[in-house]
Amino acid sequence: MYRKLLAAAIVATLPLAANATDVTVSAAASLTNAFRELAQAFEAAHPGDKVLLNFAASDPLVQQIAKGAPVDVFASADQDAMDKAENLKLLAAGTRHDFVSNSVVLIAPTASTVASLADLKNVKRITTGNPASVPIGRYTQEALEKAGLWTDLQPKFVFGTSVRQSLDYVARGEADAGFVYATDVMAQKDKVKAVQTIPTTTPVRYPIAVLANAPQPKLAREFATYAASAQGQAILAKYGFGKP
Repeated sequence: MYRKLLAAAIVATLPLAANATDVTVSAAASLTNAFRELAQAFEAAHPGDKVLLNFAASDPLVQQIAKGAPVDVFASADQDAMDKAENLKLLAAGTRHDFVSNSVVLIAPTASTVASLADLKNVKRITTGNPASVPIGRYTQEALEKAGLWTDLQPKFVFGTSVRQSLDYVARGEADAGFVYATDVMAQKDKVKAVQTIPTTTPVRYPIAVLANAPQPKLAREFATYAASAQGQAILAKYGFGKP
């Protein structure tokens, strides 16, 4: 009896585990709105299954997974973050593939007179994600370096921990302009406007993969496949994402 009580006490101290049919998806912050609807559609097509969503900048998500977070699927906003996951042997072989594309835009508050990159010389604060850990920051730095503007504009940057934080900075007027994805504008369309699409040397393509230690590998593969299916692509297109 004592042993049974002791075992019960130990179990009671453990964190609650996910249900057997829960699939955990860690995804780039820019996928937030689209993946919430995608998850609902997936659940409707898979009665009894539940999608647990975790959003952040891509690099921190890789760090979480590397430290043992029980994640089934990882969707990144750039190849660099997914490469890091692959180099750490975190991905299930043969499951990585690009599933959507996006573009980088210069945004400003709706009442702003900023209309192009040339106007940035007249503003005080610009925002984008931190290039060291956020894909949008890497895309932005690469594009501005190619345009010969990075060195002059860099002192004006306030870096966000994710693309959505940078979006919020502009929406709240805490930054005069910013660089986000075209799809992010829809989330704050009453407060920000896209004023220019920024050409990027590296195409903005999002990869998705099943994790090597996925608690639910079968369901994880089904979710990754669903994101690339006609039904999944139709949902993603509603939020401005293009085909890979």
